[in-house]
Amino acid sequence: VELEEASLATTVRSHFPILSTKIGEDPSSAKDLIYFDSAATSQKPSYVIDALSDYYTTLNSNVHRGAHTLSQKATTKYEAARDSIRSLINAPSRNEIIFTSGATEAINLIASTYGRANIQQGDEIIISELEHHSNIVPWQILAEEKGAIIQYIPLDPRTGCLDLSVLPTLLSSNTKIVSIQHVSNVMACINPIDDIVTLTRSIAHPSVKIILDACQSVPHMPVDVQQLNVDFIVASGHKMCGPTGIGFLWGNEDVLNDMPPYMGGGEMIDEVYMDRSTYAKAPARFEAGTPAIAQAIGLGAAIDYLNSEEVGGMPRVYKYEKELAEYFMKRMSDVEGITILGPGVGVDRAAIVSFVCDDVHPSDLSTFLDMEGVAIRAGHHCCQPLHRALGYSHSARASLYFYNTKEEVDQFIEVLRDTLKFLGGGGGGIGGDDDDFVPFI
Repeated sequence: VELEEASLATTVRSHFPILSTKIGEDPSSAKDLIYFDSAATSQKPSYVIDALSDYYTTLNSNVHRGAHTLSQKATTKYEAARDSIRSLINAPSRNEIIFTSGATEAINLIASTYGRANIQQGDEIIISELEHHSNIVPWQILAEEKGAIIQYIPLDPRTGCLDLSVLPTLLSSNTKIVSIQHVSNVMACINPIDDIVTLTRSIAHPSVKIILDACQSVPHMPVDVQQLNVDFIVASGHKMCGPTGIGFLWGNEDVLNDMPPYMGGGEMIDEVYMDRSTYAKAPARFEAGTPAIAQAIGLGAAIDYLNSEEVGGMPRVYKYEKELAEYFMKRMSDVEGITILGPGVGVDRAAIVSFVCDDVHPSDLSTFLDMEGVAIRAGHHCCQPLHRALGYSHSARASLYFYNTKEEVDQFIEVLRDTLKFLGGGGGGIGGDDDDFVPFI
């Protein structure tokens, strides 16, 4: 099998220094790293690493607050990153891009500002059973505080996707917020956002706000906020070749300017008196204090890299990853002794394969795979309700990005089979409640 866009991975691998890492203390037996954990965080190209170093060595200064040369140059770079995000997601205005520490903070920002100002007792919030904890817990906190009701779209165990047949029964004139993943970080299903938006806007309260967790879509496919017709999207930079500690919130400019501030302090004010304050308009309203300047510049560099001639932009990334995902699923479906979670072969899905083993615990599997140089993730992937619905406490997850190759997939399959054969029969299955395992993931 030849992948049409395979040259993308072979072209870009040298851009990522960490991919040449050897795993193992003995150089004579060290293994080449196979990094299959990009859904947790992506690796960083030299272009991004150099942008961070360049900021600290040549531009280090606070932004927006100085007339001197360093401050002006740092501000230009920082704001250029905002423009890069605006262009990436086709936002109407740069003022609609809010820098946050990541998607988790972005969702909490919406819940704490728009939510507290607009949600009342008896209002309804709809999420899904597939959500990451960062798209569950903030709404639970808000609902408890306001007396709101949380409804959820369940998993359809037959398809491994959302059971959208239930959505019309959940929606009502009391529905004020719908917050949903674009792509599941466990099941790999790509949710039909157009259908969800159309149905929601036809039944829910006229002021309903639709929030899209785009952490697993923005790094992997073209995302156009104007076509999606949602009200907010959130994403994290570290999953798209950028640094940790930076992400963004996009929202309609008028809606953002009607929302109260998230935090008080410098930068977010218009006028401050001893008895009152007025607030700046977005984006400054939601960026109190000294921002994560280097990280924002790094995120801007990551977007520039993804759009570079060598990478070819998000359409090429999506095309290659779709090919790679299809090949990966076909190879995984031939492995005996595992159950793959999510849609089956032939269904469009992200380059993520979560799976459980008949006789091997995910923690044991990931540990032994690491000895062979293979990095995957084991745990509940911040999706405990989903795993409970599936009947498992944890799963193993292999997740790919555009720097991974078909050859790595083949090598992974070989190592996986050998490891399962070695560990099989140990009685280490994952039934029951294994709450002592990997509590942080």
